[in-house]
Amino acid sequence: MLMSACVLALLASASQAQTWPARPVTLVVPFPPGGSTDTVARTLATRLQERLAQTFVVENKAGATGTIGAAQVKRSPPDGHTFLVTSLGPLVVAPHLMKNVPYDAGKDFDALSVLVQAPNVLVVPATSPHRSVADVIAQMKAVPDKMSFASSGNGSSDHLTVELFWLQTATSGLHIPYKGGAPAISDLLGGQVEASFQNVNAVLQHINAGKLKALAVTGDKRSPVLPQVPTLAEAGVKGADVYSWQAIVAPKGLPADIRSKMSEALQAALADPKVRQQFTSVGLEIVGNTPEQFAAFQARENARWKQLIETRRITAD
Repeated sequence: MLMSACVLALLASASQAQTWPARPVTLVVPFPPGGSTDTVARTLATRLQERLAQTFVVENKAGATGTIGAAQVKRSPPDGHTFLVTSLGPLVVAPHLMKNVPYDAGKDFDALSVLVQAPNVLVVPATSPHRSVADVIAQMKAVPDKMSFASSGNGSSDHLTVELFWLQTATSGLHIPYKGGAPAISDLLGGQVEASFQNVNAVLQHINAGKLKALAVTGDKRSPVLPQVPTLAEAGVKGADVYSWQAIVAPKGLPADIRSKMSEALQAALADPKVRQQFTSVGLEIVGNTPEQFAAFQARENARWKQLIETRRITAD
């Protein structure tokens, strides 16, 4: 009887893998359309649709620093028809910034892969007198709490980066949070704010057009799209390596065979020359790691940002 039950379970599992996806698959993006995460999701949806012969739909479910969309995915059946494509925020930042987050980021999702990553870049308006990181540090030491740094919001990657920068350089500036990256960049271009640590892909066009000056990137190596720009470490600031990243997770309990099939499809999509060119041309670096590697990476990132948020007493308010 036990053997018969095991055989039936194996047959059911094999049948499930063969028929998946049985209907359209939803990729939930917990942010508005047009941002980096949305672009990554829509690019991959096209390739996944081609490879798996099923419709892949991107659904933007924005709000509450990405936690509304993440909570929706947590509540979805773990049958391979709903996934979350997200930045680091909902997974390793928001849980430490907000009270009563409606999920446990480490327990309520099955990790699939970190898809891409990109360093941030310290930029100032073209009219700024600053030409180096040393110039920025000198101003903040001469006049503490005055130099303004724009971010796309409290707890965003660019906000956490500047907090880490201040911590590592024993300086302090003035944080100006915006409701999204676009208005922050707009005021930076107009000179209403003095500096910002923006995602490379968000400001690359303005750097190349001479509207913003890039002083340093936050990666552990120089960015291929900004090879002339030093890293923060090269500029003398240690311990401030930061990457923003986009990843994909599923509701907890995704069957192993579906996880394997989806992982293979994701790897194939990321290996597609057109996808690689589209991502790397704007400064996004392909990662495409395994579920096990992603889970370990998420744990390290979670511990890192928890410590910084607590040390700097950062809130989402």
